[in-house]
Amino acid sequence: MSEKRDYYEVLGVAKSATEDEIKKAYRKLALQHHPDRNKGDKGAEEKFKEAAEAYDVLGDAEKRQKYDQFGHAAFGPGAGPGAGGFSNMEDIFSAFGDIFGGGGFGDIFGGGRGRRTRGPRPGRDLRIVLDLTLEEIDEGVTRTVSIKRFEHCGTCKGSGGEGGSSKVTCKTCGGRGQVQRSQGFFTMASTCPTCRGEGQVIENPCKTCKGSGKQQEKSEIELRIPAGIEEGVQLRVGGQGDVGDPGAPRGDLFVVVREIEHKMFQRTGPDVMTEVPFSFAQLALGDKVEIPTLRGKVAMTIPPGTQSGKVFRLRDQGLPHMERRGRGDQLVRVFIEVPSKLTDRQKELLREFGEIESSESGNKSFFDKIASYFS
Repeated sequence: MSEKRDYYEVLGVAKSATEDEIKKAYRKLALQHHPDRNKGDKGAEEKFKEAAEAYDVLGDAEKRQKYDQFGHAAFGPGAGPGAGGFSNMEDIFSAFGDIFGGGGFGDIFGGGRGRRTRGPRPGRDLRIVLDLTLEEIDEGVTRTVSIKRFEHCGTCKGSGGEGGSSKVTCKTCGGRGQVQRSQGFFTMASTCPTCRGEGQVIENPCKTCKGSGKQQEKSEIELRIPAGIEEGVQLRVGGQGDVGDPGAPRGDLFVVVREIEHKMFQRTGPDVMTEVPFSFAQLALGDKVEIPTLRGKVAMTIPPGTQSGKVFRLRDQGLPHMERRGRGDQLVRVFIEVPSKLTDRQKELLREFGEIESSESGNKSFFDKIASYFS
């Protein structure tokens, strides 16, 4: 079995990292390797689990102190409760559902820490990824998505029994919902594999749903996406997940927002950045130009003598703020576009310009000036 990597290395943080820095690092890795984004990728799944195990320790002050003192040995056999015993994705979703919370937008995994209790089980939460353009994010958009989710079986009406047959006590666990096994001096209890913790089983299962009481169906759901939403934020649509057991609520639908890369604009929070080419003459002499924005063109003045690489700010031409009024800005970086072909007349004028420039600077070339700087 391969040796475990250092938890700080896994999250890519220093040992002096703050709790907030550790949380942000885990959030970034969890989004990058999330199962919804990497379906069928076993490597991404392992990295997702590895990051969760690292955060399980470093995100807890007491566990982190033990880890800093003893390393992985702090959570070895006989060391008491500790790191990582995540056997599947649902364990991780259940443990860290509150990591991505914020405002009314829900969290990235759904749910919080907790154990399932006996009784009717609520429906499972569902997660989808929704791709949006910057234009859609700028205005807000209503989308109709098609998902597959479980509904109550139409034959048995969700009971799971054939012809209305009732449930009987589970013979495996005697109705307790748990089975016990001995390991050395310890007795360990686990969920009964036959009744899955319910203590009862269906005597004559429904032939349509095989006793589950549920069938998967295709449904269409309307989503209202608020303007200014950011990449990675997950919207929670209550009661739109899988149906629960009779008498239990439905699960929720969580929608992970993913931005489609724009050909012209790059986003930084509510601000957007764009690069616009200009000729040497425009930057040297100044000009009045129209700059494209997400909502059309706006006028901008280029002062004479503008240097290539200068950034101009167009106020309120960015994206809406998520949690307050107003918009971000659009940043415009200008640069010189060198023509690939010149006419004879253009070449003549440029040579004349170069000669004048050289004479006015004392006949020193650019490289002569650099050499004199270091001498």
